[in-house]
Amino acid sequence: MSFNTETQPGVCQQPDAVTQQYVFNHTMLRVKDPERSLDFYTRVLGMRLLRRLDFEEGRFSLYFLAMTAGEQVPNDVAERQRYTFGRQSVLELTHNWGTEKDDSQYHNGNADPRGFGHICFAVPDVIAACERFESLGVPFVKRLDKGMKNVAFINDPDGYWIEIVQPGLNGEMGRSA
Repeated sequence: MSFNTETQPGVCQQPDAVTQQYVFNHTMLRVKDPERSLDFYTRVLGMRLLRRLDFEEGRFSLYFLAMTAGEQVPNDVAERQRYTFGRQSVLELTHNWGTEKDDSQYHNGNADPRGFGHICFAVPDVIAACERFESLGVPFVKRLDKGMKNVAFINDPDGYWIEIVQPGLNGEMGRSA
């Protein structure tokens, strides 16, 4: 029998069949300076910018990024837009025009009052990835030698936390002896 879901109070064991066609598409982070954030997510983490959408009436822009690892991304704008909104694991960066010039800051969810926590990237070698982040001057929230074993946290330019894990090292994480 194949895995369905872990059992915990509140977990629906048999969701409506129609929901099995749903796709978790993206999560959104607000950014003050899209150039800095785009540099971080494309150069430091290797994401590709799939689409930029500008909304002049609302004075904001949306940037949709994803890890594409050899996938064929459509060149045609309409096809790429359908691709962007039909795939899994997209990061939407929202820039409200003018915020790059003011002194406001976005709440990263990890200071009081707490809320949103972090996004996560899995890497093939967490030690090598952390050494690379260090060489690039990326700020760390938590290094590998503190707290949870084999897990690091870095900051993006707006202070959002990004968890860095190596999947093969975490099979026993959170299990009691």
